[in-house]
Amino acid sequence: MKFVVSSSVLLKQLSAINGVVSTNPIVPILENFLLSLEGNLLTVTASDLQTVMITAIEVESSDKGAIAIPAKLLLDTLRGLPEQPITLQVNGETFGTEIISDNGRYKLSGENPIDFPKTPSVNRGQSVDLSSSALSAAIANTLFATSTDDLRPAMTGVFVQMGTENATFVATDGHRLVRYRRTDIKSDVDTSMIIQRKALNLLKSCLPADDVPVKAEFTSSNAFFSFGNIKMICRLIDERFPDYENAIPTNNPNSLTINRMDILSSLRRISIYSNRTTHQVRLKLALNDLVVSAEDLDYSNEANERLMCEYNGDEMEIGFNAKFLIEVLGNITSKTITFELSAPNRAGLIIPLDQEENEDILMLVMPVMLNTYV
Repeated sequence: MKFVVSSSVLLKQLSAINGVVSTNPIVPILENFLLSLEGNLLTVTASDLQTVMITAIEVESSDKGAIAIPAKLLLDTLRGLPEQPITLQVNGETFGTEIISDNGRYKLSGENPIDFPKTPSVNRGQSVDLSSSALSAAIANTLFATSTDDLRPAMTGVFVQMGTENATFVATDGHRLVRYRRTDIKSDVDTSMIIQRKALNLLKSCLPADDVPVKAEFTSSNAFFSFGNIKMICRLIDERFPDYENAIPTNNPNSLTINRMDILSSLRRISIYSNRTTHQVRLKLALNDLVVSAEDLDYSNEANERLMCEYNGDEMEIGFNAKFLIEVLGNITSKTITFELSAPNRAGLIIPLDQEENEDILMLVMPVMLNTYV
């Protein structure tokens, strides 16, 4: 097996799928890229058993064959080479591999491609066509709110509900919740699934900046995404997602409208003075007046700031974990936001006012009890 390819083209395509490769995989073969050649088409596969990414590259060849090559060694070699045509040739019996450049030869040991895990196939799956910009926005608006607690696997991914009128993406870690809905993503059949956090991270990083069509297909156990010359297959999380609709308070008579950057900047400054364990900040609300404060009794630190806002409702004081609130506000792009509140012991809703025509964003942050310090 032998082919010629541009070093920079090969490096770019391998880098796009390299995020799947684990440093200490359960199965050693997964430290490799699987290279499969069919004429002038080279297909490269990376896998961690849960997620598979595949890219296709046109090369100069008429051969046929396959080889598993150490991913790190191959990438490090390509990164050190200037742009030039390189030749890669493989001994089909020993799996010895040689990379030939203009002024060098690099020999490495490959592995038998038959040991590489088989790629799942689509079997009567449901398909949805969407744009890369819509998918990227859905991932960006929800991924940060997923949980890292493996004891609650359902919360470690994004819950996706496909319907005939819209698609809803939901993420929660128990402290905050994001519901992101798009009317420009629709399905002929109602379906729901939980997609892994790692897979969505990889998908987000390799989606092109240009708006391109994406084909998404789903079976009972896997999700398939394809765009350009890249394909991704990821195993779905087989768990029951929490009943998020019941967690969203519906009667919220107190409304605070404020510039997002004003309150975000204030929270970042005030949180420096908050308790190091609870990270508690207080929002004291009165007619068109907001006071943000924090204190750490252990070190006698305290700070407060008064902000201009529009507030309609009862005077109230509510506490939040500054870290969660800052992260939620930092992931919103809207210039102005509205807090909808009901009581100091009930969740607060954050609604961006500058939303695209096709999207509906709602974010929920759980309060923390006031006057509790550890």
